[in-house]
Amino acid sequence: MNRKVNIEDSNIISPLDILSSISYPTFVIDKDLKFYYVNNAAENLFRTSLSTLKCRYLTDYLPTDGVIVSLIDQVFKNNSAVSEHGLKFDTPRTGLRDISIFVSPLQEEQNFIVVSLQEHTRAQKIGRQLESRSSVRSIMAMGQMLAHEIKNPLSGIRGAAQLLEEDLSNENKELTRLICNEADRIVSLVDRMNLFVDHGEIDRKGVNIHSILSHVCLLSQNGFGSHIKYTQRYDPSLPLVNGNKDQLVQVFLNLFKNAAESIKTNEGEIIISTSFEPGVRVKNSNNTNSLELPLVVTIKDNGVGIPDEIREHLFEPFISTKVNGSGLGLPLIAKIINDHGGIVEFDSDNNGTTFKVMLPIITDN
Repeated sequence: MNRKVNIEDSNIISPLDILSSISYPTFVIDKDLKFYYVNNAAENLFRTSLSTLKCRYLTDYLPTDGVIVSLIDQVFKNNSAVSEHGLKFDTPRTGLRDISIFVSPLQEEQNFIVVSLQEHTRAQKIGRQLESRSSVRSIMAMGQMLAHEIKNPLSGIRGAAQLLEEDLSNENKELTRLICNEADRIVSLVDRMNLFVDHGEIDRKGVNIHSILSHVCLLSQNGFGSHIKYTQRYDPSLPLVNGNKDQLVQVFLNLFKNAAESIKTNEGEIIISTSFEPGVRVKNSNNTNSLELPLVVTIKDNGVGIPDEIREHLFEPFISTKVNGSGLGLPLIAKIINDHGGIVEFDSDNNGTTFKVMLPIITDN
């Protein structure tokens, strides 16, 4: 005999207990579009507690004639699940987000439906970040090859040019100096690419991420970013990162420099914040075990933003917005963070760019 399950039946596992364990925003609403239940992810999305939301309606946040409300009305009408991808979810509290929406009726409680929102941004950016690993591996192989096959002949060419210079007039010496300068430039590029060569397991230990960020801020304020305001918003309770201090300094110094160079006004600001965001997991570099990346460093600037045409390829080699840029800075950042078991993602528009670096922490296990 089938038993009807009441949504508040305390003698069995409640559907609400199941919904609370879901990592993406999920909420239950009734036919009047009033919130009945929201999980923790939905509370974070709306930046409002469950007790407050239970007194509110979905239409307090979304227009009544919008696509999302229309889909929900359709589910109530037909009593069947629907989903749609590539929607815009935009509220004053959440900002603009690209989402997929999944709406399902509670079969035993026809006056309620479940709405789940899955944001595309993080999954897509993590996917691009993981795909960039193959580009980085290509650079590693190229760097090893160039170091052996190009630097030695270049050294001979440069030496020969210097010998020729002794017997030339001042007018012709300009040509030999050109040869030497170009040879030095190529060697410098090869040396930069050699940074991508895999030198084995990096030396890691517990490091205080705030100590690294404060050090990089000090370097920036007294150098390339002396004209910029720096705002630091740190969570002092964060645990240590399992990392290499020198390499992490290099990562954040490059990100700070990129942020500073994107700012073209006299009211430039870089906001650096740290937070603990559990639930983000990614395969490690060996594609075996999953790593949890709860420590997040966010670097936000109010610069000109990254051009649309290169955003999808930002972590690929030789992609740069700078006139004399080599396009190896961000791929190197991606490699170092990947070596640490972490990932990098970004958002950008005409109002600035935000980079997020997600790293594993040291646990007691």
